[in-house]
Amino acid sequence: MTHFPYSFLLTLGFLVHLSALAPVRAELGPDYERPDSRAPERFKNLTLRSAVPAAHLSKGEWWKVFRDTKLNELEARATSCNQEVKAALARFDQARTTARMAQSDRYPVLGMPLSAERQRTSANMPSPFPLNGMKYEGAAYNALVDFSWEIDLWGRLRRSVKSSERDALSAASAVQNVLLGVQAEVASLYFQIRALDEEISYVRDAVSWRDEALKIARARVSAGAANDLEAAQSETEVAAAEAEISVLESRRDQFENALAILVGTNASSFSLAKSGRLGTPPRIPAGFPSDLLERRPDVAMSEHQLAAATERIGIAEAEFFPSVTLFGNAGYQSGDFDILFSPGSVLWNWGPKVRVPLFSGNKNRFNLSRAHSQHDEALANYRQAFLTAVSDVESSLSSLNHLTRQSVSVTRARNSAGEAARLARTQYQAGTTPYLDVISANRSALEMDRAAAQVAGLRMVTTVSLVKALGGGWEQTRVLDLPKTKRDPAALSDPERVETPVLKRWFSRKKPDPLRAIPVPEPGH
Repeated sequence: MTHFPYSFLLTLGFLVHLSALAPVRAELGPDYERPDSRAPERFKNLTLRSAVPAAHLSKGEWWKVFRDTKLNELEARATSCNQEVKAALARFDQARTTARMAQSDRYPVLGMPLSAERQRTSANMPSPFPLNGMKYEGAAYNALVDFSWEIDLWGRLRRSVKSSERDALSAASAVQNVLLGVQAEVASLYFQIRALDEEISYVRDAVSWRDEALKIARARVSAGAANDLEAAQSETEVAAAEAEISVLESRRDQFENALAILVGTNASSFSLAKSGRLGTPPRIPAGFPSDLLERRPDVAMSEHQLAAATERIGIAEAEFFPSVTLFGNAGYQSGDFDILFSPGSVLWNWGPKVRVPLFSGNKNRFNLSRAHSQHDEALANYRQAFLTAVSDVESSLSSLNHLTRQSVSVTRARNSAGEAARLARTQYQAGTTPYLDVISANRSALEMDRAAAQVAGLRMVTTVSLVKALGGGWEQTRVLDLPKTKRDPAALSDPERVETPVLKRWFSRKKPDPLRAIPVPEPGH
């Protein structure tokens, strides 16, 4: 009996070795296969190829195609300081840790329950021989080592690991989805602010020359060359333009405050200096492939959720079959601490525990039915995500085409309105045209100037929408990286260390955890 601990350890080592062979056993349930989803053959006159998800391709710093240094700075701040991105990263850390926990379930569990207690046994407890009132009252000391290990005969644990890993990949895609949305919103707000800056500039110019016109009108009234109506009309135009500046400034303040939230800054301390004219949108390459849709993080997230739901069907099916758990413990037990570790205090027990599902009130059947329904829901969400991606690109391309034509028309109207305003002022000074014609021509010129600024801003914003719809631009070749955010001093988690300080040295000798790098499965697997 005293030699049992060695044989116990040998048996335990053999069982651990068997656990490494677990993948060769059968797995219940269907294996995941990506549904066939094809992009349209033509994307509004753009020829595309069939789609194969490729969300692992990096979205990159797509905003640099706009060649705006201030936008680059804001995007960098949003990437590192945005609170929604930090929350998404925390959710990813939770999913990754859950996947690691699922991996741990496939291995034996060892423990060392040590106890020192006082107890009293019952004199009337069941016994194969008469106790005649005998009982024990006193100390009880236990120094044991116990273990348990569930043999994964039907692949339930392996399916659970795969499902958790897919959930972690889905969480990683969710991080990219939040990040892309934040970055696109930053660019959109930035260009809306710049368009307002241009509008405000035009209205300020209008106030300036309308103020000059008011001075001239008052001088003409004083000289008797004009009546009070002309001066009143001039003053009305000045006041109307000044009121419009206040409206535009209010809208700009609102956009600026929203931008402050996105870059993780207090709105009271954030300001964006006014800038000059808007640039032109970057050139869109003709005939870009449908593969660009494959990088959309929402499509990738839905695809991983579908894969996880497929794995959970196998988990539900395994509940219909017996489960086998090996258990045992060995060590020392004594009522006297002085003889606790003597040969006579050795005890041990071990063996298999088989659980056969006989009756559960159809719980397992309902659980399997729920797993199938969850799979069908995830499948519908995946197809919906792909349809939405196609629709978003179509809408953005259509808007850009119409805005391009509108820009040409507005530019032509702007030039003619400016020429009409110049002619009206010349004829008014010559005394051949009433001042009302000058007012009307100047209003039309200002409206066209503002319309040109608005269209220019809409073109930039719609280009950002197209970049977002394509999953982050059209020139990406690098591997997916999760964003590096600025650590919150009040945060408690540390993504780079999951082990306790006591086991830090032991963990450092282990091979790298694949979930730390978030592996992306190849298409078709």
